[in-house]
Amino acid sequence: MKTIENIDKKEPLAIGGWLIIVAIGVVLSPVRQFFYIGTNYPAFFTNGTWDALTLPSSDAYIPYFGTFFISEILINLMMAIAGIYLIYLFFNKKSNLPKWYFGLALVSTILIIINAYVASLLVPGLEAFDSETMKEIARSVVPLIIWSPYLIYSQRSKDTFVN
Repeated sequence: MKTIENIDKKEPLAIGGWLIIVAIGVVLSPVRQFFYIGTNYPAFFTNGTWDALTLPSSDAYIPYFGTFFISEILINLMMAIAGIYLIYLFFNKKSNLPKWYFGLALVSTILIIINAYVASLLVPGLEAFDSETMKEIARSVVPLIIWSPYLIYSQRSKDTFVN
């Protein structure tokens, strides 16, 4: 029986077509971030690098490096947690998924650029936009310029993310 509450309520389409590629990216992104955090940061604290770069008595001391590094860890954790939230939005077909996806893609790209620039200011002789950084920027731009517009403007997306 149709009631006033559900007359205009659309049933979302199943996730299919190009959305499968988006789904893979949405799921793999926080997994990749948590893997990066878990494999790169702990050794930094246990192998003496942290002490060498943050203790003023050390020959390798870099002012403000401790603040920068802890900020980087926290930002990466927040982005990974936001990625988990994006998974929730995606698989529950929430209507605000396209905006969140675009927002996270934009913030991710901006943070990579800022991180590279600030690191180059702190570490003398460090090239801000080396080949690895450029790969990360390119990797972050794809969701921003291809998948975000698809999610925002495609009829398929509009018919899928309706909750």
